[in-house]
Amino acid sequence: MERRSLLRAAVLGGSTAVLGGTLWRGAAHAAPAQPGTGPYGALGSPDANGIRLPSGFTSRVIARSGQTVSGTSYTWHNAPDGGACFADGTGWIYVSNSEISSTGGAGAVKFNSSGTITGAYRILSNTNRNCAGGKTPWNTWLSCEEVSLGYVYETDPWGTNAAIRRDAMGRFNHEAAAADPVRKVIYLTEDESNGRFYRFVPNTWGNLASGTLQVMVAGSGTSGSFSWANVPDPDGSPTATRSQVSGSKSFNGGEGCHYADDTVWFTTKGDNRVWQLNLTNNTYELAYDDSLVTSGTAPLTGVDNITGSASGDLFVAEDGGNMEICVITPDDVIAPFLRIDGQSSSEITGPAFSPDGTRLYFSSQRGTSGSSSGGITYEVRGPFRS
Repeated sequence: MERRSLLRAAVLGGSTAVLGGTLWRGAAHAAPAQPGTGPYGALGSPDANGIRLPSGFTSRVIARSGQTVSGTSYTWHNAPDGGACFADGTGWIYVSNSEISSTGGAGAVKFNSSGTITGAYRILSNTNRNCAGGKTPWNTWLSCEEVSLGYVYETDPWGTNAAIRRDAMGRFNHEAAAADPVRKVIYLTEDESNGRFYRFVPNTWGNLASGTLQVMVAGSGTSGSFSWANVPDPDGSPTATRSQVSGSKSFNGGEGCHYADDTVWFTTKGDNRVWQLNLTNNTYELAYDDSLVTSGTAPLTGVDNITGSASGDLFVAEDGGNMEICVITPDDVIAPFLRIDGQSSSEITGPAFSPDGTRLYFSSQRGTSGSSSGGITYEVRGPFRS
């Protein structure tokens, strides 16, 4: 696949955002977007769900916290957070974490080939502040606890097999996970102001029961080369994992993480950046940094969960900001893809595409009420680029 340098500015709606690094170009793209519009055009007026979307896209509500999912007996969990989609025959499953203390866990919604909901159920219970996570190539969901000395739980999206706590993946303030099937590792972010970026190397790919936790070692700058070093004590006690390796690189509030085509991207909410690791040459750089915006308002603030589409576009959800999901394209454009009106006390979580790439799922964690019991999970359908 072809790489394209992003070392130039993208001007959007009066703002100039400097992008660094390289994004991978997948299938053929449409012509480069005009400044201020993005690849899908301008956002329209709010729809019946309060969501502003480009022309040709529609939204629907899938579930609401504290209410039974339509046609099922499952009561949707509070504070819906990280999520992913899994193919299920001709249908699919969307899994969603619950960022609630002590009783968090995760739930799932099952769809048939036409998108009709056919089931909903729990896949993990009685865990602590399950924030983000990640999908594995063997179709399990890694649900991560965002607490000090938190664990990673490997769960079954079909709800058949019991969840398993994966102690070898380390105990720290876990956020997201992303699987790299080429190097056979799992990347992990840490939500601390001086957090680290990790990878877990299983002894056997496909089995997370044992392996080696490693941490990224690099200089203090925003670009350069990096290496990996073993974390001596993944249990993180009495010394936190982030403090065990001299020279490990500090990141300000690690959040979402996404892998594709020998590249891994992750966000740091503390400094509003999207980082990029180029895994073929072991270098890192910035894909987005709002501090480099030279005029107007930054197009993306409160960076949080991140996912990618078949076209190579990245979709980054905002925690706060304008309550937007923004798109970063391989053609250097950053622009809003959608915006939720009237929910300024919430955050957007769990963006994930259906297996065919035509539907995007996500949640407003606290909805219009600003409370964890007010979460709303949505589906957006339309002509996504392929």
